[in-house]
Amino acid sequence: MAGSGKAHLRPAGEVLVQVEDLVVEFPAAKKRTVKAVSGISLDVKAGETLGLVGESGCGKSTVARSLIQLPPPKSGSVVLDGVELTELSEGQLRTHRTGLQMIFQDPISSLNPRRRVAEIIAEPLRVWGPHDENEQAEIVDRMLHAVGIDPEVARDKRPHEFSGGQCQRISIARSLVLGPQVLICDEPVSALDVSVQAQIL
Repeated sequence: MAGSGKAHLRPAGEVLVQVEDLVVEFPAAKKRTVKAVSGISLDVKAGETLGLVGESGCGKSTVARSLIQLPPPKSGSVVLDGVELTELSEGQLRTHRTGLQMIFQDPISSLNPRRRVAEIIAEPLRVWGPHDENEQAEIVDRMLHAVGIDPEVARDKRPHEFSGGQCQRISIARSLVLGPQVLICDEPVSALDVSVQAQIL
């Protein structure tokens, strides 16, 4: 994917994410590299929705993942709320990733199959707080309600007991639990049936 200029949809507050000349490369055979992303620049403002459109394999997912530095770009700048993410250590990145969460394309593989739904959604809270278990449980129930899942039915079940659409709802609940400033969606409904896509959106 190559870029030529910045993308803006509409004025919607202060700029939260600034990407300048993003380049992502992957190693290939014979010590060569494949350039997956070349020179992408964009701004995302508070309250704004920005979509990347392109054919399969053009680099949309790579751009999305590189914003959270997985993988880190070869060159370029990624600024979240005034902080240059490409210059941070792994420990510093962990802190700033709380404000930049991601919904992955495959809801099944993104959820730990051994954990109960309540544990999956509460995992970020155990790291970043609140650490009170009762308060965590209240937040988990609130997130499940927000995505249209009954907490009484879901909290003690594991991912394999749910449909793909329900798993994606659980994934969305987990991504929202810390109240991120920016939510990155990597084709979050492409693996789901059309009827379920409409419900998720």
